[in-house]
Order: sequence, then C-alpha cells, then structure tokens
Amino acid sequence: MAALQHQPKPAAPSTTTGGGLRAMDLYEKLEKVGEGTYGKVYKAREKATGRIVALKKTRLPEDDEGVPPTALREVALLRMLSQDPHVVRLLDLKQGVNKEGQTILYLVFEYMDTDLKKFIRGHRSNHEKIPALTVKILMYQLCKGVAFVHGRGVLHRDLKPHNLLMDRKTMALKIADLGLSRAIIAPLKKYTHEILTLWYRAPEVLLGATHYSTPVDMWSVGCIFAELVTNNPLFPGDSELQQLLHIFKLLGTPNEQVWPGVGKLPNWHEYPQWKPTKLSTLVPGLSDDGYELLGKMLEYEPAKRISAKMALEHPYFNDVNKELY
Repeated sequence: MAALQHQPKPAAPSTTTGGGLRAMDLYEKLEKVGEGTYGKVYKAREKATGRIVALKKTRLPEDDEGVPPTALREVALLRMLSQDPHVVRLLDLKQGVNKEGQTILYLVFEYMDTDLKKFIRGHRSNHEKIPALTVKILMYQLCKGVAFVHGRGVLHRDLKPHNLLMDRKTMALKIADLGLSRAIIAPLKKYTHEILTLWYRAPEVLLGATHYSTPVDMWSVGCIFAELVTNNPLFPGDSELQQLLHIFKLLGTPNEQVWPGVGKLPNWHEYPQWKPTKLSTLVPGLSDDGYELLGKMLEYEPAKRISAKMALEHPYFNDVNKELY
C-alpha cells in the first residue's frame, strides 16, 4: 500500500454562478459514476485544462425565491468544510436552466477514483479480508474528517461507505455528499428523524428522537468500522422496525439502566428481550483495542458514545503514522 502523501491545506473553493459559458460548454462528461442524495454524479474533463473532475448535476424544487435550498445548503457547508483534506473539495459551482425552466446546479468536485462501498465489495467478491492496518488507516482518516466536520458545528447525518470517497493508490479517504447535513443549533434544534441510510441509522433516530447531535454520526462510524473488518454490513435491516430488532438482537435489548430515558422515546414499545452478543463474535478479527473502540462507538446511550475527537486519541490508532494522515 502506498503511503499517503502529506496534503497541504487547500485554498477556499472558488464558486461562480450564472453568466458566461454553460457548464456543459466547459466540461466534457466521460461517464456516470453514481448518484448523490439529490443528484447524478459524472466523471468529467475540464476542457480548458484537461483536469479530471467529478461533476454533480442537481435539479431541485425551488422555493418562493427561486433558489434550490438543499443544494445551496450543501454548497455553503462544503465551502466551509473543503478546507480539510478528509472532506471532498468543492472546486467550482455553475448554475443554469434546463429546457423545462428548472434551475440546474453543477457542483464541481475533485475526482476520487472509488468509494468505500466499492472497495469493500471488491474484497468481498475476492473473498479477501481488508488488511488490519488498512482498516486502521481508513478509520483514522474517517474519524479525523468527522472530528473536523463536528468541530465546525455540522452534523453529516448520512455517513455510509458509499459517501466516503477514496484514492486507491494512496488510500486517501474523504467524506462526501453533504446533502442531508445540518448545522448544529444550540440549544439543539428539532430535526427530522427521516435521515441516514437505514443500516447506519442510530437507535435514537430509529426510536423517533427529534433532538439529537453528533453521536448519530458516531454510530454510523461504528457500523462502517465493523463492515471494514468483516466485509459485510453489521445491521442490514429492511425496515425501521426490522432495523431496531436487528440491533437489539445483536447488542441486547436496551433498558433504563443501559440507556436512561429510552422508554420515553416516541417509537418505544415493549420489545423482545435479547442479551448482548460479544463484539468478538459479531466482528471477528479485531484487536482488544479495536473492540474497545468499536464498543464505545456503538454505545446505546448517545451521551456515552465516543466523540470523533476522542476516538483519534484511542490506543487502537497508536501504530498509525499520524503525520501522514
């Protein structure tokens, strides 16, 4: 595995809207590489420079002001967060109108050649485990990126392997797709619980909590950690109820002793009583330090869940060359 080169702090992205050439006069689409929360993503070439970029085409319903609010929220957050090497960098923004008169935004990002979902799938297809040091390096970068995002007062709310971009050669990992992100409001604002892909959704959200904070992202980080070790999702539920039952069956059914106040959450009912399974049984192959860190990420009580900043100091990461990442 190639060492990840130290990356200098990037300059703020230059964003431009309207006027001048249409976005498709400036970029040549090469192939569709995926879909984000609110738009299709293409690999494209900038005609003037030959630079390869990722082009996210976003078409959204407009508010009374004629502005697509979700996309602009993502742009505003990206402009702030693109300063970190572990957040995908927004390079430019182009705005136009399609034949139907709808506003189209083209978000121009640095290009990364894969994502964590494809990386895990490749190892699973080849019946290969991801090397333990690679898991550790990827997890360190993820925790570092999440710590930066949280430190700037933002919840991602949709962390999953598909939204973590990678460079195969350097093993660089970057957080992407901030379409569901929100600034953290103090006192905590009431949020929707319809967030996060089901498999990575925190139990407090599944149970209907509308006031939540950074621990929802850390639950997702724990699920991703387990998936990197086993090549399989830890909690692959197919409905909100099945997701909860899957979590309870593996980690044990929570109660007031384990999680004070759980019985008062809107979606709480009397659930079957399961005892917790050891993490070493659920996620074989980790070190003792790895199990301790994973356990802290998958704490039921949100207030006890480890923060990304604290995770970076955990002994599990002691043998990571932190100067490189």
